[in-house]
Amino acid sequence: MSPEALIDIFREALAVIVTIVSMIIVPGLVVGLVVAVFQAATSINEQTLSFLPRLLTTLLALMFLGHLLVQTMMEFFFEMVDMIPMVVG
Repeated sequence: MSPEALIDIFREALAVIVTIVSMIIVPGLVVGLVVAVFQAATSINEQTLSFLPRLLTTLLALMFLGHLLVQTMMEFFFEMVDMIPMVVG
C-alpha cells in the first residue's frame, strides 16, 4: 500500500468525521449564540438558561438527521471494506 493511498483514506475519514460532527454540533452552537445574545440584551446572567435549548436542539438534530448520519457512516464503512484487497495485496 502506497503512502498516497493511506493519506487518501485518512483524508476521507476526516471528511466523514467533520461532516457528522458538524451536523450535530452546528445547530446547538447557533441556538447557544441566539440565547447568549438574548441574555446579553436582557442582562440575564443565568448559566443554566442556555443548557436546555441547546440540549433540545442537539436531540432534535440527532432525531431528524440520525438516518443521514448512519447512512454516511455505513457508506464509508462499505467503501473501506471494498478497499481491503487493495490495501492488503
